[in-house]
Amino acid sequence: MNFETIVENYYAPLYRFAVSLTRRDHDAWDLTQQTFYIWAKDGQRLRDPVKTKAWLFTTLHRQFLQTRRHETRFPHFEVSGMDEELPVIEPSTVAQMDAETVLAALHRLDDTFRAPLALFFLEGLSYQEISTVLEIPAGTVMSRLSRGKDQLRRALVASSLAADGKVVPWTAAPSTHRDPHG
Repeated sequence: MNFETIVENYYAPLYRFAVSLTRRDHDAWDLTQQTFYIWAKDGQRLRDPVKTKAWLFTTLHRQFLQTRRHETRFPHFEVSGMDEELPVIEPSTVAQMDAETVLAALHRLDDTFRAPLALFFLEGLSYQEISTVLEIPAGTVMSRLSRGKDQLRRALVASSLAADGKVVPWTAAPSTHRDPHG
């Protein structure tokens, strides 16, 4: 079968399957188009034309799973909705900070915290992937990342004193706890 015939025969069922997976028309359209693109590129390798339908559905499903894995690892957040979670960093700070300083601070951390931080920030693994790699529960991964980031901040502050201001100290929000003695 030629490409146009394959599109005519399978576009509608593939699109319906894609809608059932993605639950959104525009995502289903993209997924269906990607499947036909892959067919145009690699479909000639299929030796048995009877298996065309199965090949297309399998390819669409694999593309869907790959897209979901990517979205899980790299979730999209509107920056305007994340304002309170972003630290205030001056442009001059970014210019002064260098990777060598950060890596040196990371290397000074305990293995318990260094491994999850490296896997998350340097390798881009998700919490679940880190959990699998380190063979610890996902909740433990989140806890170690949180505590590790705090230790890394302290290490960077300490190194900024020694590195002549290459890293600006992180200032936490003012504490609401009042010292009764003070």
